[in-house]
Amino acid sequence: MTRFRSLTALFVFALIMASLPAMASDVPDNTGAIPQRDDIDDTYKWKVEDIYPNIDAWEADFKLLESRYPDMGNYKGHLGDSPEMLINCLELREKLYTITSNLYVYAYLKLDEDNRKSEYQELGGRISALDAKVEEAIAFLEPEILTLDAAKLESFLKQNTDLAEYRFYLEDQLRRKEHILSPEQEELMAMAGPLLGAPMKIFNMIDNADHKVGTVLDADGNPVDLTWGRYSLIMKGSDRELRRIANDTVQTGWKKYINTLAANLGSSIQKDLFVTKARKYNSTLERSLDQNKIPASVFHNLIEAVNDNLPMYHKWMKLRKKILGYDTLYTYDLSVPLVPEYQKEYSYTEGKEILLNGLKPLGENYLKDLEHGLNSGWVDVFENEGKGSGAYSWGTYTSHPYVLMNFDGTIGNVFTLAHELGHALNSHYSDRNEPYIYHGHSIFTAEVASTCNEAILMKYLLANAESKEEKIMLLNHYINQIDGTFITQTMFSEYELMLHEHVQNGGALSVDFIRKTYRELLQKYWGPDIVIGPDNDMGAMKLYHYYRTYYVYTYATSYTAAQMLSQKILEGDQKALDAYMKFLATGSSKYPVDILMDAGVDMNSPEPVERTLKLFGELVDEMERLLEEN
Repeated sequence: MTRFRSLTALFVFALIMASLPAMASDVPDNTGAIPQRDDIDDTYKWKVEDIYPNIDAWEADFKLLESRYPDMGNYKGHLGDSPEMLINCLELREKLYTITSNLYVYAYLKLDEDNRKSEYQELGGRISALDAKVEEAIAFLEPEILTLDAAKLESFLKQNTDLAEYRFYLEDQLRRKEHILSPEQEELMAMAGPLLGAPMKIFNMIDNADHKVGTVLDADGNPVDLTWGRYSLIMKGSDRELRRIANDTVQTGWKKYINTLAANLGSSIQKDLFVTKARKYNSTLERSLDQNKIPASVFHNLIEAVNDNLPMYHKWMKLRKKILGYDTLYTYDLSVPLVPEYQKEYSYTEGKEILLNGLKPLGENYLKDLEHGLNSGWVDVFENEGKGSGAYSWGTYTSHPYVLMNFDGTIGNVFTLAHELGHALNSHYSDRNEPYIYHGHSIFTAEVASTCNEAILMKYLLANAESKEEKIMLLNHYINQIDGTFITQTMFSEYELMLHEHVQNGGALSVDFIRKTYRELLQKYWGPDIVIGPDNDMGAMKLYHYYRTYYVYTYATSYTAAQMLSQKILEGDQKALDAYMKFLATGSSKYPVDILMDAGVDMNSPEPVERTLKLFGELVDEMERLLEEN
């Protein structure tokens, strides 16, 4: 039930003029009061009713799940009786998980339409509580499988051919045998599920329900209620004073929660350490990587390679300072386009057309499925008050994918749409190709499909740029994309490692330690040309991704893999495209490093990371050349 959130959706373009059409149009209105949900035309809303037509249907499945999950007890202590007993138990688990997922995703999609709605807060709370009971009932299964020796499992696999599709799953269980607890201990871990998930839930409530971003005055003295979408527009605007005021407003707003955020983040790290120790791992990083058999060298080599190339990143900051003509470059200057007079606004219809043209190299079938998703209630397009921030793709095994957007009319959000639909189609294909047990994706491969879409779209737009100014704008976006999805995610990964190691070594995560650690890391990455304001280290505590243990590094590794794959596809290599489409239809029926190897990328080698760093340097040099032309 993983949601794939996009960081690209958090930082985008300039304030749109007050004369824009109403929200019934497909052009976003980023001025005045924040629209309410009912103000938005149904054309631009996702169809959550495709999961359940109404609450009564949800309630019926809720009751069914309540009545069925105790049946798991019939298999407890009997998995070794016969291969039929084992497969029947596995199949019942899948049925329970399918219902749970539908209930869970429906409740939280409805909640993200407007996080203020207590009705959906209650639904989410109810299914979360029932999910914990389901997990508790299922908790015996994997520990009991591990009481069966390898010879008996092999015998079962030969006796019942229906069990064959579970071979990889069963062998992976044996691989991690020493980290699976006794049935009683696994039941306790399952019962603790709601408590272990509390830090993320608390952060989401602060971020999406309680926290108000603030209000600023525009150039005409009119109040503008800030949202994350509007804030990101301002931060790419040409009004530097407005950027400073908006930045200070946002940071001051977060400071109201500073002690709560620090305590909550510290609780999340402690939760990670508890699970690490309970499962007998040496570190949380080791535990996280072991879930998908990722070599530790992949993580550490990523951080080392980026650190070795920070002078190239510092060159980009120095160039930005020079072109903007500022004596001092502040953090609120980092999103400003280097050709501010070139501003282009896109309607949602135009954004869809760009995707359908730019992604043609992925083939006719991909384009047909993409167009279907765009026009069939997969996407929730515009921002409204109380709606979840940013962007993500989600769904269930039996539903079509869902994409949350807060479309603001910028090129950044066109790329975000491409990104999230990359996730959506990846899930769509794997759900229909893989059995339930393997339909999901590891976090290591999850971002490949999304960032591959962005890379292909970027090459299309650069090739069709109508002016030097447009090309500079696109190069600026491409550089920022590599920055945000690759370099910054590596920095976040290094920060996460520092926090976990500090706690594991007996340290405490005080507000001062968290801010100091983050500020020093920011300065190391950004270099000497950036001045970090007194409160611009609040990012240390207010990012959703910190609550998904060692998740952000996969943005960086996935991005490097996507760059290699997209280049092969754009070169017209049909074998590469066929391998990529096979990759999209593969869930988790192999280890992720092996899946990428089949697609043509060796993540055990330094080549993907080195090629992306080389590309970054080439783009900065090209940007410098174009900007210095007369």
